[in-house]
Amino acid sequence: MNAISRNARRRTAEAWRLPWQVWKGFRPVLSQEVLALLTGLFLTLTANLAFLTEVRATGALHGAGGALAGICLFVLVLALNTLLALLLFNRWSVRPVLAVLLPVSAAAAYCMDHYGVYLDTGMVRNVLQTDLRESSELVSPGLVLRVLVAGLLPAILGWKVVLVRRSVGRAILVRAGAIVLSVAVAAAAALLSFQSMSALMRNHHEIRHLITPGNYLVSLGRVLADDGAARNAPRKELGAGAHVAAARAGQRPRLLVLVVGETARAQNWGLNGYPRQTTPQLSRLDVVNFPDVTSCGTSTEVSLPCMFSVYGREDYTKDKVRNSESLLHVLDHASISVTWLDNQGGCKGVCKDLPFQSYEHADDPDLCTAEGCLDGILFKGLSRRIASLQGDAVIVLHQLGNHGPAYYKRYPAGSGKFLPACESSALSDCSREQVVNAYDNALLYTDDLLARTIRLLGEQAGRDTALLYLSDHGESLGEGGLYLHGMPYAIAPGEQKKVPMLMWFSSGYAGSLALDLSCMKSKAAAGEASHDNYFHTVLGLMQVAAPEYDPGLDLLDGCRADRGR
Repeated sequence: MNAISRNARRRTAEAWRLPWQVWKGFRPVLSQEVLALLTGLFLTLTANLAFLTEVRATGALHGAGGALAGICLFVLVLALNTLLALLLFNRWSVRPVLAVLLPVSAAAAYCMDHYGVYLDTGMVRNVLQTDLRESSELVSPGLVLRVLVAGLLPAILGWKVVLVRRSVGRAILVRAGAIVLSVAVAAAAALLSFQSMSALMRNHHEIRHLITPGNYLVSLGRVLADDGAARNAPRKELGAGAHVAAARAGQRPRLLVLVVGETARAQNWGLNGYPRQTTPQLSRLDVVNFPDVTSCGTSTEVSLPCMFSVYGREDYTKDKVRNSESLLHVLDHASISVTWLDNQGGCKGVCKDLPFQSYEHADDPDLCTAEGCLDGILFKGLSRRIASLQGDAVIVLHQLGNHGPAYYKRYPAGSGKFLPACESSALSDCSREQVVNAYDNALLYTDDLLARTIRLLGEQAGRDTALLYLSDHGESLGEGGLYLHGMPYAIAPGEQKKVPMLMWFSSGYAGSLALDLSCMKSKAAAGEASHDNYFHTVLGLMQVAAPEYDPGLDLLDGCRADRGR
């Protein structure tokens, strides 16, 4: 028996010895230029499926000359990727560059292929500001496999390459020649298909954000340059002389709760006529619902600062918003107590230098795990905060809401009403029905949070209270093969730009504003609204007189018997 066992072990060892010897002896000798060409070819073939698919979908390669245009486009991307490698490679950087570039490109390609994201500056900024909890939810078996096969494995092979050594002068000449050749090939490919290529880039210029790895490298450079410049720019002050308009005799302190929803889309909002009732509790409350509201952006990074800024979407630039005080600072200048309670990645500079409390990792066994907390933790924080208030106050609740792709983690386990629900972060592994079920279950939890908050506010005997809920952006749930959000605004579908919004007023609060709720409901049902209205409507709700206030953008305007201005 021992002899048999020894023979079996020997045969096993011999079976593994040959592959190991082959791997150990695998030391191909390549010049940096050839390795750059192979790297460019590999990236073009493995990381640009989303780009090539989108090009085909535009119809730019149809008709006469379509085949030639397709070949030229492939050669152009190959030449550009090779040029990038030539610029990054030298004797000391080749292996580290491959170790970073290939896995990151594989991960980027997976997200573009499976979620339909575009890696423009906004999306790259979102990625850089994503915390560990959010990023971990994007990890799926498919992503891990893609990074291993198309990223780490070829990077390891790159470390096995023996680089050809040349004298300094010859190395410079060869590299310069390779760069010139790459540029010439790229130019020739572009010229041969100029008509098709120019029409494609003119009519679908966003498509450039799918060319990998140039998309995320260029966007990353722009983000770092913009952020560096912004740190040195002075901050514009708003609300000079801001003050609360004269209060009526006997008027009680006001409390306005601003609930900033995360990733809730209008199409699935029960109050908007969605066939499935996702807002059962709110439907039984006397709320003012706005069914046609458009967001400023398709990501939190854009929409959150924009909705709290004095600049509308048309005048929005990240530099102006980032270098300016926000709506909350105007309220603070008017001596209104302002507090931000957060369960989702911070306030993006909106509440800078103002009271801020994060509940992302609170110690609450009923609502929190090591991965984070449910939004019910905000309700607890609000209850505690209300008890200590004095005078007029505004409290912001920043939800985790429907942040994807792990929608099933946004509501208590086992509480889902719509089944079967997708319980995976790899949304493409679930049916669309399962994805929508999980998303709608998360909306039910927001409905519960808002209803409980309204009931709590209604119990405040010593205050006049109101609530304003508005989502920052919407979400794609598989329509047209798209998931999540963050597409360039010009081509983003309505699912990512239409958001729910509602208001609730206690009788005392409505009375203090001389507000006609019937008028408000009629105006909300018949008209359009957007994030542009938020800044001015909140000032109107708190009756703050400030130079920046525009009554034409205040959604209460026209429904107050006495504006108190």
